[in-house]
This record gives sequence, structure tokens and C-alpha cells, in this order.
Amino acid sequence: MTIFLSLVLIALMAGVIYSLVRGIAAFLQSTREDLNRPEDSGPSPMQLRQNKMMMQRILFQGAAILVVAILLFAAR
Repeated sequence: MTIFLSLVLIALMAGVIYSLVRGIAAFLQSTREDLNRPEDSGPSPMQLRQNKMMMQRILFQGAAILVVAILLFAAR
């Protein structure tokens, strides 16, 4: 059980890194045109991608914390 949860934890950490890198890449692709858009025009596609990657990162981190808590509870 511990080995399985450790592998799940490693996979979740890889997911965190993947979504973080994709979110940073989307941030770097945003242009000055995106930054100078009128406020009432809504979010640009790059801003939507950044938001999606941030939400994925948060979900991966939350799941990783849950796995660590299970591991700590099982180690008692």
C-alpha cells in the first residue's frame, strides 16, 4: 500500500510540475496586445489557459497533500 501511494504521490508531483510549466508558458505567450485590451472585452484565450493550468496545479497539489496525509496516517 505504501509503495502504491508513493507512486501516486510521484505522479501527482509530476502533474504539478507539468501544469506549472504549461501555465508559465501560457503566461510568457501573452502579448502586449493582450495586456492592453479593454477591460470589458473579457478574458483572452491565453488568460483562460493560464487560469485552467492554475486550477489544475491546485487540484494536483491538493491531491498530493491528501496522499501525504494518508501516508502519514498509515505510518503510525
